[in-house]
Amino acid sequence: MDAYLLLDFGSTYTKLTAVDIENEEILATAKDITTIENDIMIGFNKAYEQLMENLEGKKVNFIKKLACSSAAGGLKMVAIGLVPDLTAEAAKRAALGAGARVLKAYSYELTNREIEEIKNSKLDIVLLAGGTDGGNKDCIIHNAKMIAKSGIKLPVVVAGNKVANDEIEQIFKETGIYYRITENVMPKLNVLNVEPSREQIRQIFMKRIVEAKGLSNAENYISGILMPTPAAVLKAARALSEGSDEEEGIGDLVVIDIGGATTDVHSIAEGTPSKPGVTMKGLEEPFAKRTVEGDLGMRYSAISLWEASGTRKIRKYLNDKDRKIDVEGNCKLRAENIRMVPKTEDEIKFDEAMGKVATNMAMERHVGIVESVYSPCGVIFTQIGKDLMETKYVIGTGGILVHSKNPGGILKAGAFSMENPQSLKPKNPKFLLDKTYILSAMGLLAEENPDMAVRIMKKYLVEV
Repeated sequence: MDAYLLLDFGSTYTKLTAVDIENEEILATAKDITTIENDIMIGFNKAYEQLMENLEGKKVNFIKKLACSSAAGGLKMVAIGLVPDLTAEAAKRAALGAGARVLKAYSYELTNREIEEIKNSKLDIVLLAGGTDGGNKDCIIHNAKMIAKSGIKLPVVVAGNKVANDEIEQIFKETGIYYRITENVMPKLNVLNVEPSREQIRQIFMKRIVEAKGLSNAENYISGILMPTPAAVLKAARALSEGSDEEEGIGDLVVIDIGGATTDVHSIAEGTPSKPGVTMKGLEEPFAKRTVEGDLGMRYSAISLWEASGTRKIRKYLNDKDRKIDVEGNCKLRAENIRMVPKTEDEIKFDEAMGKVATNMAMERHVGIVESVYSPCGVIFTQIGKDLMETKYVIGTGGILVHSKNPGGILKAGAFSMENPQSLKPKNPKFLLDKTYILSAMGLLAEENPDMAVRIMKKYLVEV
């Protein structure tokens, strides 16, 4: 039978999914440790052998092999803009939406110290923005000159004031900087335009970053590495939400991906006020939004999760009123043993408490808030960020959720609560689980056959 082979070269595991094209079914899945440190094909071959066993003798002809990757730290970027809350934030959102890990966002004119910091950050791409179209161009030109004279040998995506593009192009040509010029991430005040930048970042990822991360061996075997893994998950979420040419979407949704190093949240929704009398304030929110919380992870970031949440919040989810459990010690144990698999009831209970904390805090950071201001006309309510209270679905993915006996309980920690009524988290969503780790695979499939991708997700995402 003809099938697609969909691969995710993850930071920890290489995951394979075989999809039957005719019957639109998942034939088998498999995973093994990602071996980026020597040859990525070693881990792939082990996973492939397991996949063949799981296929139980079925004769499969893989007509296409598509991959995404977050191996070797994924796609790492910095975003540079003019004003922190405006063009710098717009550039950061564009990079996050492209599946990048944004190490830092810089604003105003770059200093020599900041340039040195960028040079030593082990980056893949620089996103250079600044100024609305026709507005301030001096800052972005200054920053282009600083990048050019620094000797930084990185691709630069230029997505700022279009009036400055000709001069920036000349600066980069003269110094041999590899660059791509695209549309401004914020052409007008508070107006986002992130899709052109996302596409340029994806193109550079495909052409240059894959080889730099030692993935070229894999590229010889497969049809191509199309995008970073987080971008594939966002693509899948958007396809499921909006639907395709033939298939109806399911509407507004949120995806929570709890990993060992980060907790990612993707929302597909306009996010406009759900209640009358509330006015929007601040930068426009992207319809497809991704946030990454690098201090909320189950293993690599276990200590920073404890530091960010505090002991009391973890104890609350542990229901440890008598303070018998060593919260700090348990978090340190996980950070020092990143491949630890919980076996005892206490270990499982602690992992689930961490998962609830990660879900709660990541959602609070992702969604917007409502503020009340007293004026001569009475109380005025303003919204900053996205209102996701009416979101229909919350979809969970990640090992802690897949292996939990109560994944709905973990996901519910990210729902609206009167403990923090200002936070515009989903109020009464249905909870779905990515039980077979298919979201990144479906993002790849959506590039080739969005109708099939939507139908398979509807079939395999289970309600909890």
